[in-house]
Amino acid sequence: MGEIKLASFDDFKIGDSKSITKATSDETVKIFAELTGDFNPLHVNEDFAQKSMFKRRLVHGAFSSGLISTVIGMKLPGPGALYLDQFCKFKKPVFIGDTLTATATVMDKIVKEKEGKPPMKLLILETIVTNQENVVVTEGKATILVMN
Repeated sequence: MGEIKLASFDDFKIGDSKSITKATSDETVKIFAELTGDFNPLHVNEDFAQKSMFKRRLVHGAFSSGLISTVIGMKLPGPGALYLDQFCKFKKPVFIGDTLTATATVMDKIVKEKEGKPPMKLLILETIVTNQENVVVTEGKATILVMN
């Protein structure tokens, strides 16, 4: 792995945006359940899910927020950024086979100064996850500390 370049706070402008896209599958749900221990039958049991209001299995909501984390950690602002908080609202169900696009957009830049301490350079990001039909499935806001 080559040299890791940290983005500078000054590199970002309000309106800057980055995205990632990931297809979901039965395997995605199984791996996520194994990693997190969330074996809710709405996600892992076809018979149970068919009797629910959704009539089929759902992808974990936290999977979509995990994709937001990927955008933040790898693209905007990228490596070296520290995730301080995230608000998520799960708007629509995600079904196995859906393709999700997570997007983070810079809404605000804030510098907090405290005497005797280095300034805290914060990005406020709008976070949106859409499915293959461009329907918003998850929306929210994140606060990110930029180290550079």
